[in-house]
Amino acid sequence: MAELYGGIRFIKGIGEQRAKSLEKLGITTLYDLISYFPRDYEDRSRLTSLSGVEDGECACVSATVCSSPRLHLVRKGMELLKFDITDGTAKCGVTFFNQSYLKNNIRHGEDYRFYGKFNRAGNFITVSNPIFEKEGKELEMVGRIMPVYRLTAGISQKILVRAIRQGLDAISDGLPETIPASTREKYGLIDVVAAYNLIHDPKSEEDIQRARTRLIFEELFVLSCALQRRKFAGKTRAGYKLHPLDPDMFWSKLPFAPTDAQKRVVAEAFGDMSSGRVMNRLVQGDVGSGKTAVAAACCWFAACAGLQSAFMAPTEILAEQHYATLSDMLEPFGIRCSLLTGHMTKKQKNEVYEALRLGCTDVVIGTHALLSEGVEFRYLGLVVADEQHRFGVEQRTSLAKKGDDPHVLIMSATPIPRTLALIIYGELDVSVIDQLPPGRQKIDTFAVREDMRERINKFIARLVGEGRQVYIICPAIDENELTNYAAVESYYKNLRENVFPNLRTACLHGRMKAAEKEAVMRAFKDGETDILVSTTVIEVGVDVPNAALIVVENADRFGLSQLHQLRGRVGRGSHKSYCVLFNQSDSPESAQRLRALCKLSDGFKISEVDLNMRGPGDFFGSRQSGLPATKLAELSCDTETLYAAQEEAKLLFESDPELKKFENRALAEKIRQFDDAMLN
Repeated sequence: MAELYGGIRFIKGIGEQRAKSLEKLGITTLYDLISYFPRDYEDRSRLTSLSGVEDGECACVSATVCSSPRLHLVRKGMELLKFDITDGTAKCGVTFFNQSYLKNNIRHGEDYRFYGKFNRAGNFITVSNPIFEKEGKELEMVGRIMPVYRLTAGISQKILVRAIRQGLDAISDGLPETIPASTREKYGLIDVVAAYNLIHDPKSEEDIQRARTRLIFEELFVLSCALQRRKFAGKTRAGYKLHPLDPDMFWSKLPFAPTDAQKRVVAEAFGDMSSGRVMNRLVQGDVGSGKTAVAAACCWFAACAGLQSAFMAPTEILAEQHYATLSDMLEPFGIRCSLLTGHMTKKQKNEVYEALRLGCTDVVIGTHALLSEGVEFRYLGLVVADEQHRFGVEQRTSLAKKGDDPHVLIMSATPIPRTLALIIYGELDVSVIDQLPPGRQKIDTFAVREDMRERINKFIARLVGEGRQVYIICPAIDENELTNYAAVESYYKNLRENVFPNLRTACLHGRMKAAEKEAVMRAFKDGETDILVSTTVIEVGVDVPNAALIVVENADRFGLSQLHQLRGRVGRGSHKSYCVLFNQSDSPESAQRLRALCKLSDGFKISEVDLNMRGPGDFFGSRQSGLPATKLAELSCDTETLYAAQEEAKLLFESDPELKKFENRALAEKIRQFDDAMLN
């Protein structure tokens, strides 16, 4: 195992300079090298006659050099080496650009095998810069199915092929097996040594498929096991065991009837909190699905048991919004709620600190201020984190540490396809509120081109004249950030001075100080601004019931799920609401994506379309989601394999929860490396 993760300098042909070049490809260890999988393959094993090659076809031919190589100087910096070849069926002209050294490697009358892209006009056939090797020797780069790797400066396909072959030869007997024999037999998977050899040196398409099937399963199996171990660790932690209560005792005092989905999710959470184990549950729900009411029910359940709850929101204005909502729901039960934000006075904060310490406050709603040293709880039994992707794991953990293993409820309004949710939240129990309360209005959505600009501006003026408010979203902050894309500051200036000089406009973006952003958002919420020009910082959460239109510039640049989140900023009141998407792209794919959003209103269906159209790499855009990198597995395509890998991971942990069995040692080491990689 140590050899596997050792450096690559000892491999023949890999000196210091090449080692530095390989590092740019992410290759620093022997394991990195052998797991640097091909991006594609070229079939150079099948011979074609020169008379049979098609124009523009990549082919492999065996031919004799029938003229002496001639060197031509076209101009300074451009040399051509030319000669003819024949296989008896036709003749072909061969040209190499700026490779004069080959003149001494190619001899008239000798036989070679050539692979390249052939061009023909009638009987006149040519090929430029083909790959070639002498017949009669062991063929290395032609005469086989050739893996094609992503390269960098200083590293050629030949260098990589040779290095990987030597790497495989060096440790072929020492490759650790991470998939149990019973699982391999169950799913017909080849062993690890065969998989690595076949992925890099296949003899057939079947070899490639067998290797990929095994290695994709391994990736998803290790991933599933790593998440299963986290979940298992959480399940075995003792937590506050609450005496079961009937949720209808809570629902009956609310001024609205809960949806069946809300009832189901609350029942799941109450089951966790009554189990004697720590709850670690994610509640996913579309915009307006009633997640806050679910959190309120859990806070009520905790308060009935004499426990305090902490509700953490990402911004002050959201914290205030949740404070107002939760107070309305909980105070009729005699449950005392407090607000704690960074901009409160020292005296106000101290009063909240004292109430929490003495147990005089049952539920505290706040921002990151909840993490400050002055916050001490008497009996913290529940932590709720809203819009979980805005908080790191460390922040949630810091808040939980203020209690003695409190229950944890995480809420997210970002609909995520089940495939990704299984991975991103694999260590959590996931509840989905897949139903909207009755009466929630549909937001009419239109994808338009620039020729609709004047008409849309008139529509904005009309809505504002009726007393409504408008969001306008731009993808960039300044002109230098993204060429040719609407930049919020210049857009705002033009809108205020030239388009709507008589309307009250404001600008909001992520580079502003927190206090400035809060002030701008508060003014908009209070109706002091007609039009808010913003970047996507408004994506999450704040209720402005009077906002009836959102216009998104360069909508083709956003993912569908993000556009759906932005669209959810309107339609939160009684007014008919609209979403206008300006498409500045000529791409048919962009038009297709935006048309899909115009037709769909279910966030989970939209997220599936988004994933299928863009792939997982672009679904979140970065690791902010916690989405791990995979070398071969495509999370949008390998769903069935993921489910199988998850099932096998569960069975394994039931039989060996601490992975102490000898045959699971390699898997335990792989999981440790996975955890390290996710933290870095």
